[in-house]
Amino acid sequence: MPRPIIAHIDQNALEHNLQIARRATSARIMAVIKANGYGHGLLRSAQALSAAEGFALLDIRDAISLREAGYRQTILLLEGFFDAADLKYIAEYDLACVIHSQWQIELLDAYPKRAALDVWLKVNSGMHRLGFPPLQVWMAMEALRSHRAVREITLMTHFANADDEHGVSFQLDAYNRIAAQYRLPRSLANSAALLRYPASHGDWVRPGIMLYGASPFADVSAEQLGLKPVMTLKSRVIAIQQLDAGDEVGYGGKYRADRTMRIGVVACGYADGYPRHAKNGTPVLVDGKKTQLLGRVSMDMLCVDLSALHEAGIGSTVTLWGEGMPIEEVARAAETISYELMCALTLRVSVSEGEP
Repeated sequence: MPRPIIAHIDQNALEHNLQIARRATSARIMAVIKANGYGHGLLRSAQALSAAEGFALLDIRDAISLREAGYRQTILLLEGFFDAADLKYIAEYDLACVIHSQWQIELLDAYPKRAALDVWLKVNSGMHRLGFPPLQVWMAMEALRSHRAVREITLMTHFANADDEHGVSFQLDAYNRIAAQYRLPRSLANSAALLRYPASHGDWVRPGIMLYGASPFADVSAEQLGLKPVMTLKSRVIAIQQLDAGDEVGYGGKYRADRTMRIGVVACGYADGYPRHAKNGTPVLVDGKKTQLLGRVSMDMLCVDLSALHEAGIGSTVTLWGEGMPIEEVARAAETISYELMCALTLRVSVSEGEP
């Protein structure tokens, strides 16, 4: 028998969340399925999101897998190509590429002569990660427009603060000043901008985290946005320990009992993807009732407080995040983000499709 930890992936919830995105915009949707569909499975996510007009990811091997699985939508490589050898596969599988640096333009001469490439020219509008600075965009644009390999150009950027109080106005203004010079398709909005800033939608939006049922905002829950959790991570209690006042729990004794307590040992640890840095008090559900993490997370186990859950015992169901236990709450308590929790899920966790 496998260990009892299971990630339930609800594809109906993925479809539902795509419809939330659809209702929020008239733009075409480029569903972001990088990082193995944010830990949900590349092909599983693509199947549930097949109504999207495009898919965005990083790894050319994943893009090829989508094409070989029969997906004909636009498939965009968000970091483009990394060397000239990539270009023959990009041409063969008709992939679109982000162009963010001059060296990529210089490599375009290696693109097969009988093919044509759709490129997404990335503008550094203020995030200072990838993209051409505003004063260099025109040079990149001229080089792409005159290159025999380039078919269509989309002008894109990425927001650094769409999810917080700083907003998008500074970057949006910088981008709009550039975009006004060209009559080209535009792509700016991530999940947060899609939901909060309609003026940023352009021709393509690029939702990611919202599709998987987590809120991009610290001050608005996924439930308030109408989103449904897609991944529910569950395990079981495999042992019970009785503590006296002063007893310590786990490595380093990071939790010391201040009274008589009963704790449950759960088959889940950081080797499964649960964050080792999660603190005492991180919320957990046991048999549908809220309790808390105690002590340091081990490689294969963690401990939870069962003192007030008198019916809980060996075999009790533990929900680490997902249905009934919002992943944002867990991420906040662990001082991380829901993206990291989803993407950190490891291969040794069994996956079940359907509602948990």
